[in-house]
Amino acid sequence: MTPRNPLSAAIFAGTLTLALGIPAVAHAADGFVDGTKVTLNARNFYINRNFVDPAFPNALNPQNKAEEWTQSFILNVQSGYTPGPIGFGVDTLAMLAVKLDGGGGTYGTGLLPRHSDGKPADNFGRLAVAAKAKVSETELRVGEWQVVVPVLRADDGRSLPQTFQGGMITSKEISNLALYGGQMRQNSTRDDASMEDMFFGGAGSDRFNFAGGEYSFTEKTKVGLWHARLEDIYQQNYVQLLHTQPLSDNLAFTANLGYFTGKEEGSALAGDLDNKTYSGLFGLQAGANTFYVGLQKVSGDQWMRVNGTSGASLANDSFNSAYDAADERSWQLRHDFNFAGVGVPGLVLMNRYISGDNITTASGEEGKEWGRESELAYTVQSGALKSLNIKWRNSSMRRDSSFSRNEFDENRLIFNYPISIL
Repeated sequence: MTPRNPLSAAIFAGTLTLALGIPAVAHAADGFVDGTKVTLNARNFYINRNFVDPAFPNALNPQNKAEEWTQSFILNVQSGYTPGPIGFGVDTLAMLAVKLDGGGGTYGTGLLPRHSDGKPADNFGRLAVAAKAKVSETELRVGEWQVVVPVLRADDGRSLPQTFQGGMITSKEISNLALYGGQMRQNSTRDDASMEDMFFGGAGSDRFNFAGGEYSFTEKTKVGLWHARLEDIYQQNYVQLLHTQPLSDNLAFTANLGYFTGKEEGSALAGDLDNKTYSGLFGLQAGANTFYVGLQKVSGDQWMRVNGTSGASLANDSFNSAYDAADERSWQLRHDFNFAGVGVPGLVLMNRYISGDNITTASGEEGKEWGRESELAYTVQSGALKSLNIKWRNSSMRRDSSFSRNEFDENRLIFNYPISIL
């Protein structure tokens, strides 16, 4: 892609020249800049969570609400590759979140880190840099970035995205087959500026190894097979099937099926583990409407994932719960409506209800939970604010028994304004 902004292209080329200091750098810089994309996402995020359990507030939990508001800026620079049999490049994420409102008495939304005095930080940020090299259709990436694979999904659901440090190889040399392998050493969660070890079950590790492959039989059918190990804590296998079956011109059936198995690994720092998780999300798209049914069953211990990561690999993952507790079984009913079908492109509405029960708790009693969630979102289609996305999320979360007393009603207002710079 030819850069749209000649001045930005010149700055990139000049920076590369100073960094390398070799005569051939001008030719290399052309390849480095070619295909480079630079975007700035201005994200405004507000959360108000009102706790409704009559047992709260109390001496141990004095808050009756959690409320915070931030303004974030996420600069994403993805370079092209230098020419030659091996192409080199660099990707950079520069991130800053600024507190607009919130204090120690309303902390706890996940938008901001917390100081030792109990007050949230006024601002926090990170600089993530990853070097990359590409040969044919195989890419090696080393550094820090948002890793998103089915067994390790960086969460981007608050002020700043979660990032990981490590290395990863992606190969697409064989038609319709993608192979992945890597090792992550540390992570920075969505509300933290520092790099820490990765945790599960109260135990930490500085090695997360994974390998996987995805094969597309057709554009509408894909299977995946993955293996992951959080060293000395857990090991996990995952198999997935994605399929879309057209039934007519504007009617289609979709299925997202997954099966996890997991157990302890190495020194078993989190104890003996045994988990099997079944997940199925089935959809029927009919014109502007899509109807979903989600079925999920956890057998044995809690579903295994690195602290802070998204549960989006599960059918019943939602804004406030993944319904992944020990022995939990859950179901979901969901409806999406795309207003483009009635002449309002960019406007979409989602409503869902999820119920979970049969949770094994420390006290031995059965735990239950349910959630109701709605999202109304609009993306500006043209003009000066084109691509501005506005979301309003309204939800309620209720839980029964000592499994958790974290019950609340919540509203979120999110503005994402991606600005293309190059």
